[in-house]
Amino acid sequence: MTKEYDLVILGAGTGGYVAAIRASQLGLKVAVVEKEKLGGTCLHQGCIPSKALLRSAEVFKTVQNAEEFGVMTENTSLNFLKVQERKAAVVEQLYKGVQYLMKKGKIDIFEGFGRILGPSIFSPSAGTISVENNSGSENDMLIPKNVLIATGSHPKSLPGLTMDEEHILSSEGALRLEKLPETITIIGGGVIGVEWASMFADFGVEVTVLEYVDRILPLEDEDISQEMERALKKKGVNVLTAAKVLSEEVTITDGQVLVTFEHDGKKKTVKAEKALVSVGRSANIKDIGLENTDIQVKNDVIAVNKKYQTKESHIYAIGDVIGGLQLAHVASHEGIAAIEHMAGEEAHPVIEEFVAKCTYSSPEVASIGLTERTAIERGFEVKTGKFLFKSIGKALVNGDSSGFVKFVSDSKTEDLLGVHMIGAHVTDLISEAALAKVLDATHWEVASTIHPHPSLSEIMGEAALAVDGKEIHG
Repeated sequence: MTKEYDLVILGAGTGGYVAAIRASQLGLKVAVVEKEKLGGTCLHQGCIPSKALLRSAEVFKTVQNAEEFGVMTENTSLNFLKVQERKAAVVEQLYKGVQYLMKKGKIDIFEGFGRILGPSIFSPSAGTISVENNSGSENDMLIPKNVLIATGSHPKSLPGLTMDEEHILSSEGALRLEKLPETITIIGGGVIGVEWASMFADFGVEVTVLEYVDRILPLEDEDISQEMERALKKKGVNVLTAAKVLSEEVTITDGQVLVTFEHDGKKKTVKAEKALVSVGRSANIKDIGLENTDIQVKNDVIAVNKKYQTKESHIYAIGDVIGGLQLAHVASHEGIAAIEHMAGEEAHPVIEEFVAKCTYSSPEVASIGLTERTAIERGFEVKTGKFLFKSIGKALVNGDSSGFVKFVSDSKTEDLLGVHMIGAHVTDLISEAALAKVLDATHWEVASTIHPHPSLSEIMGEAALAVDGKEIHG
């Protein structure tokens, strides 16, 4: 079948389906090609299912400590199959929601693998999409005026290390576990590795984290990294930084994974029931037909301009396939910006320093803007303010007062350069800092905001005041 569209989107993950909705709102005739399920990695193999598991881990830990609140519990136990059932139910509900939104927007869905064709009888320019249908039926030919590539990414491994998803897991394989291992080695101490380390530890699993560089969460402010390492070690996690995994020497013996690594100038080995590889993600650009176009690939991602156009101006790309911040909310915003540009609307591309980054471990981490070190390296004269949750009444009421909020400001202009936080529910607090960044606010403008009492948000005002040494409860 041959069909014409204003827009065909390859990939229906968070970036792709949001872009499709926006295009529909603008009156475009839209088709989406997806080989798996609507919602993509984020909904089915990433953000949502992992956070559902993290929530169960949080509840389990809370119940174990319920006596502190005067609530007496006996024989507390974990039914991991029930945990997985709840995760699946959450995903299914959201999946049905995305299906409804596609139907509401009158967006055509093609279930299969889409490839971009070069100039042909269908079109004088590259961009016709050949859909290899999952059903096995004859390929559909979609002829669009514009194409949006939103094919996402997949878990990366180390050279010579194969993730068999039985003993050596990717994050996607870990989500499918039917029972918890007694021990696990996590290779990589970035966001994904830290989330899984926190979750497994709260579920009672013995965890070792091996991080190649000298600190975990290396893209966060150094104070955050140090606090997170303390928090994980308090849970019993063995955290080893500056540890180089010798991937070709990872072996499986008697059902145990032996991971060999270099640390402190010595070769060492850690043994565990499972290993989880969390060393980043690679763009899904293989076999989608880029070779049939003039699209450029640099550093294994698609090169685009500030409007998300590739070298072929009618073919756009967003999300993980273009590199940058590999975050669902970034992909969504990029998708909207790309659609608005192709529709002749005023588009607002992503500014990385305005993007909040979150780690949903226990404690949580959230940040936006420049770290203290980065700000200094860029030539700013910096002043900082830090305030601890232990001085916030609501944190004490909630029973978790660990962590802090840190403001980084320009001492010359008073402009807010960055905000960094670690503690319970900080991923729900970071949006105030994001709004402040978008509005180019100063720290004292945040301090001038009246925050309700008692609330966790009071720490925002106190940390802002602390920049000038004026905090009230510190």
